[in-house]
Amino acid sequence: MAAGPSFDRTHDVVVLGSGCAGMMSALVAADQGADVALFEKAGVLGGTTALSSGVAWLPANRYQAEHGVSDSPDEARDYLTALSNGLIRPEFTDAFVSTVDEMLEWTEERTPLRMRLVPGYPDYHPEFPGGKPGGGRSTEPTLFSFDELGEWADRFLGVRRSMYVAETPVGGGTGFLTPEEDERRAAQRLEGLGRGLLGALFKGLLDHGVRVETGAEATRLVTEDGRVVGVEFADGTRVGARRGVVLATGGFERDPELVAAFLRGPLSHSPGAPSNTGDGLRMAMRVGAGLGVMREAWWVPVVAIPGFEGEQYSGHGIQLVQRERTLPRTIMVNDEGRRFTNEAANYNALGAAFHVFHPTRFAYENQPAWIVFDQGFLDSYGGYGVPPGGPAPDWLDRADTLEELAGRIGVPPGALRSTVDRWNELSDRGRDDDHGRGDSAYDGWCGDRDLYPGTMSTLGRIDRAPYFAAPIHSSSLGTKGGPRTTVDCEVLDVEGAPIPGLWAVGNAMAAPTGMVYGGAGGTLGPAMVFGYRCGRSVAAV
Repeated sequence: MAAGPSFDRTHDVVVLGSGCAGMMSALVAADQGADVALFEKAGVLGGTTALSSGVAWLPANRYQAEHGVSDSPDEARDYLTALSNGLIRPEFTDAFVSTVDEMLEWTEERTPLRMRLVPGYPDYHPEFPGGKPGGGRSTEPTLFSFDELGEWADRFLGVRRSMYVAETPVGGGTGFLTPEEDERRAAQRLEGLGRGLLGALFKGLLDHGVRVETGAEATRLVTEDGRVVGVEFADGTRVGARRGVVLATGGFERDPELVAAFLRGPLSHSPGAPSNTGDGLRMAMRVGAGLGVMREAWWVPVVAIPGFEGEQYSGHGIQLVQRERTLPRTIMVNDEGRRFTNEAANYNALGAAFHVFHPTRFAYENQPAWIVFDQGFLDSYGGYGVPPGGPAPDWLDRADTLEELAGRIGVPPGALRSTVDRWNELSDRGRDDDHGRGDSAYDGWCGDRDLYPGTMSTLGRIDRAPYFAAPIHSSSLGTKGGPRTTVDCEVLDVEGAPIPGLWAVGNAMAAPTGMVYGGAGGTLGPAMVFGYRCGRSVAAV
């Protein structure tokens, strides 16, 4: 009788990846009594979650009542269903909305993580059935002290950010703390946003005795009689898994071949973790996993700041363009010098505008594209790393006239002039009849808050020289495609049957919300909920 696979060591559960979904899965499994080991490919922890705002979209959550928000699982179900376009399987909608409060109750009772509401943050499509124009579904972590992490405190991707989203311009704040408060938070090593979320979860992992290793690149799943029983790593180490392996390795947006093979449109200059190269996807395909939602990503427009060497990511040469395209006095144009979309739409839906394909030119109509604004924009709002009234960054294209600017960026001067004249006319009317910018309650949220709600929070003339432009790229926070799973994250094979011993979560699974980004935190909300369901499921084997 042939001997089974040999391993250097064995645990009940092996989790690959240390983002929110991976940490959540590992923590829940450990809390259920499983012996858990978590492995991270990179030399630091956190993946793309560490670079994120840490906001989680959690409908019908327990924090709404104190803010006077009325919501229910049925309303959330109606909302997601209305946006589905056939890509959300109903059982996933039901599982998501029905598990939110259970997950939050467990989190509060069994982990150091505490969430709270980001007041007022509207859903991304609030006019659809079940949508919330007044917010209430976006939550964020409370500040967490990295002093509690000991030797692990300096081993996370990104940099210290000691703020709440609600204190940033995107959340309705100024983006600045008083010097005294900033000094207090720094002294206590308090962190918010994505790293604050992860720090609290990681403290839970330490408290539960989870073994954590970085610099551990998984390359292959080990199987026996059709069951996944362990993992092989790049250095030759083999680790067994008595109950199962969880793929939480993130997406594949950093792998050009996979991007070209699967995504529906162009993607470049990814702001996510450099380690997201599709490792989990390849491992799952090798053992016969069926795939889903492969064409989709968490689309986002970005600008790439010159002068950064090596890997770029959010906050390190790649800047998400959120407020800068939403505020008054700014538009986006393509290489014909014309507007092509509602610039203030939510970033995920905006991705479709960059994917329009011209059948005669046989090229994407709106790539390349530029964001165009004037001195009045910089004086009033700042942006691109400078405060209001600050000097324009030297990497921006700059000209004294629109015609000269058009020449610098290579678009027809007459067309750019005509586009800006039309924009100014629409701004004077207070309504964008061309693309509906400002019609949605969401559109102005990241605009001029002194004029919100209302269309003028995002409309405004471009008429004060000099004029500026920057290339804007179709990018992604991460990909959404991966192995299809059950609602408890068990990976399914090409015939729809579970592959014994294999689970997938986060951006390593076929996204449970399909092409939908429900609201701020639309990535991390499902990651938390399905990470919870995954950990509970794998521990029960």
